[in-house]
Amino acid sequence: MRAYDLIKKKRDGAELSKEELSFLITEYLSGKIPDYQMSSFLMAVYFRGMTDAETITLTELMLSSGNRFDFSDISIPKVDKHSTGGVGDKTSIILAPLMAAMNIKVPMIAGRGLGHTGGTIDKLESIPGFRTDLTMQEFKNNIKDIGFSIISQSDEIAPADKKLYSLRDVTATVESIPLIAASIMSKKLAEGIGGLVLDVKAGKGAFMKNISDARNLARTMVNIGNSMGVKTIAVITDMNQPLGKTVGNGLEIKECISALRGKMSDDLKEVVLTLGSWMVYAADCVTEEVAISRLSEHVLIKYKAELMDFIEKGDAFKKFVEFVDAQYGDPEVAFKPNMIPAATRVKEIRIPDKGYIQEMDAEKVGTASMLLGAGRRQAEDRIDHSAGIVLNKKTGDYTTPDEPVAMFHYNDETHINEAEKVFLSGIQAGQIPPDKRPIIIDVVI
Repeated sequence: MRAYDLIKKKRDGAELSKEELSFLITEYLSGKIPDYQMSSFLMAVYFRGMTDAETITLTELMLSSGNRFDFSDISIPKVDKHSTGGVGDKTSIILAPLMAAMNIKVPMIAGRGLGHTGGTIDKLESIPGFRTDLTMQEFKNNIKDIGFSIISQSDEIAPADKKLYSLRDVTATVESIPLIAASIMSKKLAEGIGGLVLDVKAGKGAFMKNISDARNLARTMVNIGNSMGVKTIAVITDMNQPLGKTVGNGLEIKECISALRGKMSDDLKEVVLTLGSWMVYAADCVTEEVAISRLSEHVLIKYKAELMDFIEKGDAFKKFVEFVDAQYGDPEVAFKPNMIPAATRVKEIRIPDKGYIQEMDAEKVGTASMLLGAGRRQAEDRIDHSAGIVLNKKTGDYTTPDEPVAMFHYNDETHINEAEKVFLSGIQAGQIPPDKRPIIIDVVI
């Protein structure tokens, strides 16, 4: 068997067998297949795609290349949630303690931000002393003792994915649905979970710009998860404008703390409570009749009310405090959010027109935040945890030239003018209120 022949076979649109894919991955990891040949294979997949069987096999191979967590000694349901990436998307940090308060275990391996999108790990590391590089035993202990833990990917988890992703990042093959699906699912399935809820973003600030591609990605990941014995649900959510009121690591942690104390913007609350309801379903805490009904509206209302009750009683907030303490952060930050480093400079951003904001382009907001220092252009770049944007106005709000639409928080003014230009280019105002877009677009089971 030769890599050349398999590259040619995929280039011509044929399906590779399990043995052929296993040869490619195994030989690449051992160094016998060079980067230039694997790059050619990834490009062939980018243009030709993969069958469902190929995608499942690739996921299995990437998963089996590393260690998996075993929580079989914990009888309590284990469920995780994953987002495909967006702007201002901070739901994991709210949902994990909320689920733990409901006696659902959440073992979460999360990622860092790149480009205009944020990362859960970067946000958490804005908390003084907080660590995400726990050992596998520390991770397991926190799951047992607190109910959840959030760590960064290590070399022990799906190393094949880590190596392949680095190659995809420099060969323009990131935006391939089977490759995205296999990458995400290989890490999630290593967590030893029984249920998984996927937040698949669609819109200008997402990797999937249109709903059709988002549905295809959602179906692919749901198929992988269910075929491997993990109850998997995908919720497609709108990412045409940022989620919540903040964009940037430390600023978003402050918003999460407020949310865990019951103060959330309407859009953030809708996404948190919808995803949370499906996490309860994935944990087998609801009846089969509910599953068949796909959580009908009256059932959703019931579960959202119960979830909100756990927030308002303070149970989820208490879990967050325990979590910060267990991962070497200062738990006082939950009570004194001003302990999170703040930027030395703040600039008010206004638009020259008055009227209703018709659009707030999420990608441009995310790019502006990155230029302020909150994000990375390249994976090795350092970020400023205190930098970011507070949104005073969002789509549908009325604004005038006297009112700041946003507040830029920054320390380095090198790119401040560029950031403002990019941000303002994504905002349009008009005299008629825009139609309200649903933030929950679809559910794929």
